[in-house]
Amino acid sequence: MEKITDKIATLPKDANYFSLEFFPPKTQQVRQQSSLSLPCRLKGVDAWLTRRDQGFSNLQARLERMSRGLRPLFVTVTWGAGGSTATKSLELAEICQRQLGLTTCLHLTCTNMSRSLVDDALQQAKALGIRNILALRGDPPRSEEYRERDDDGMKGEGDSNEEFTWAVDLVRYIRKQYGDHFCIGVAAYPEGHSDQSHPETQDTSHDLPYLIEKTKAGADFIMTQLFFDVKAYEEYEAMLRNHESGAFNDIAIIPGLMPIQSYQILRRTTKLSHAKLPPDLLARLDAVKGDDEAVKRVGVEIVSEMVEDIKMTTTRTPRGFHFYTLNLEKAVAHVIERCQLIPPSSPTMNGSDDDDTIAVEETGDYLLVDGVAKPKDHRRRMSSANNSNPRNRVVVERPSTSSQASFEAPEDEAGVPKDKINSRANTLAISEGEGSLGREATWDDFPNGRWGDARSPAFGEIDGYGVSLHVSIAQAIKLWDHPTTTADISSIFCRHLNGELEAIPWSEEGLNPETNIIRNELIKLIEKGWWTVASQPAVNGVRSSDPVFGWGPRNGFVFQKPFVELFLPSADWEKLQRKLADHEEVSYFAGNAAGDFAASDEESVNPVTWGSFAGKEIITPTIIESVSFLAWRDEAFSTWSEWQRVYPPHSHTARLLGGIKRDYWLVNIIHHSFVEPGAL
Repeated sequence: MEKITDKIATLPKDANYFSLEFFPPKTQQVRQQSSLSLPCRLKGVDAWLTRRDQGFSNLQARLERMSRGLRPLFVTVTWGAGGSTATKSLELAEICQRQLGLTTCLHLTCTNMSRSLVDDALQQAKALGIRNILALRGDPPRSEEYRERDDDGMKGEGDSNEEFTWAVDLVRYIRKQYGDHFCIGVAAYPEGHSDQSHPETQDTSHDLPYLIEKTKAGADFIMTQLFFDVKAYEEYEAMLRNHESGAFNDIAIIPGLMPIQSYQILRRTTKLSHAKLPPDLLARLDAVKGDDEAVKRVGVEIVSEMVEDIKMTTTRTPRGFHFYTLNLEKAVAHVIERCQLIPPSSPTMNGSDDDDTIAVEETGDYLLVDGVAKPKDHRRRMSSANNSNPRNRVVVERPSTSSQASFEAPEDEAGVPKDKINSRANTLAISEGEGSLGREATWDDFPNGRWGDARSPAFGEIDGYGVSLHVSIAQAIKLWDHPTTTADISSIFCRHLNGELEAIPWSEEGLNPETNIIRNELIKLIEKGWWTVASQPAVNGVRSSDPVFGWGPRNGFVFQKPFVELFLPSADWEKLQRKLADHEEVSYFAGNAAGDFAASDEESVNPVTWGSFAGKEIITPTIIESVSFLAWRDEAFSTWSEWQRVYPPHSHTARLLGGIKRDYWLVNIIHHSFVEPGAL
């Protein structure tokens, strides 16, 4: 239950440390009562929180490996815009803080949601023992729709925008209500913040008064947006340290870095965050962008070089680094080890490097002896009760629902070690993907976007910040105007497919080159009023280096089953469903905003993209099944709501979009005969 600033204060000024960010997985399968002592009053949920779904289970296993092998000073858990991931964020924070014993920082936004949600989140965080909050604004306030909206049940619950307009308002509120109980962090933007409040240019001088205000209001540390321009960051930090206000003299400033997972993810995240890619860096990645393994390898080199460059700059506090993991472990593990950021294991009684026992108090490279940091070569009596593995456990008759269940042993397991004893070095090797255990641990290492494997902690559009249009209101209106008929909606989809619009609400990126192959077929569907949001043509054994269809290592072949996903009216869906039932080689999943669900086979698992590479097992980065479809269905219809909220609540456009959301179905259709041209 430590504050981040207290942990940093115990480190020597020339020490280095790092932290890791995670987001709650999107999929959920099984529910079990939470161990939280307070009733969960978060909107739309009760005290039954998501438990033991595969995404969470796999993320927990990943967190256990990374915490043991990498030893971060703290971890952060993201919070979706408007509180969209509130329940799952608290769930993940509980796992990190209570079950894994990690110092945890909970992100918290304050705009565009029920007013009570802010208080509920802070109360839950305190109940969980979380002492650290990263105070963020969230999306720009849109008060009118949140006061008047009546289709989502928000009316009468209070509007957070009445009290919170900027992050500084949240900082002040936390300080007023909780004093110094929480250590508060705030965000900074080394290349300037870009949103609708100042859309024309990114200018750090424009942001500076707001950051000063947040710091003087009670912020304890600063964490930056991701960046790749080290020179811009160094100039930014120097500007803060030397500012005449003195607000930044001694505050911890932690640069945010994102390990490069793939070329596509890099371009997407830098576009959304407005982070610049230096030409020399981009040239290195452009040279290998057709080889996913090479991109990851070069990415590790680039981010490692960034860390080393920043290490060389002078600082008044211990030097920290915050890594946006995207819930993946291999690349970040390589960067952290290469840059020697991992604190050494504590010395043991027999002098081994294992960490089956550790010193009673430990911080980074130093042990705390009577409250004084001393080098790790200072021997001290070890405790057999702290962080030992296997632990001393209580024998119980049946499994407990307690958050301390890891300290219990069923009667039939008494006397048997709970887990295989692994050294820190072995655990690190697994996180880096070495050996059979490493391959198993990093099985989802090829980031797979929203059509990935639902078991992966990184499933979905991996940014972890919840449903969003990813554009400002002004930009949304400029892109999509004020549609008043379904024909206007069809026109938007057609223009995007023809390259005339750079984005639609469900995709802020341009189309993939492979879409050109089936463009005419997709336009015919759109002209029927069936609006396509995802698709791919059949591919039968194309080389993995192919400029259109290729992915993964170069020495392989890739395959695709054709599929299409679209919105269509409920009346059309009834007719189409009957026709699909006559085709044995077709699978489908369908759902609507009301929660109705239909499938040709609810239990089917459908790999629609896979690759065969020399010396590797078959890799299947794209899988469509009920769990992943249902997670996306909820997000897809929430996106209709986000688009609706761009316009005044009772306008023709808002009514049109609301009516579409209520009536239409989202349908995904897969044809399994990928060897048959034009089958779908």
